[in-house]
Amino acid sequence: MKRQYTHIKIMEPEIIAMREQGKTRQEIADALGLTKVQIKNWVRRYNKEPEFFISKKQGRPRTSPFTKQREMDLRIKELEREVDLYRSFLQAAGRV
Repeated sequence: MKRQYTHIKIMEPEIIAMREQGKTRQEIADALGLTKVQIKNWVRRYNKEPEFFISKKQGRPRTSPFTKQREMDLRIKELEREVDLYRSFLQAAGRV
């Protein structure tokens, strides 16, 4: 019978090694005496950890990258919009 509860953090290096070898979740669960659901949940949590999180930008990639000057111009416009937003908020709050 498989274990229902275990400190899976202790087994992380083994699980990572097995995943890199290309083993399935069921094979990993059988080798460690866990249930497939435990491995599935661990994989989901592991993939959501911030250090492993890779931002996936949506949309079509640019055909030519921005130049440094263009990036600076866009950043300045963004900051100006933020300043205007803060200014209008403070004006609405009656602090200016």
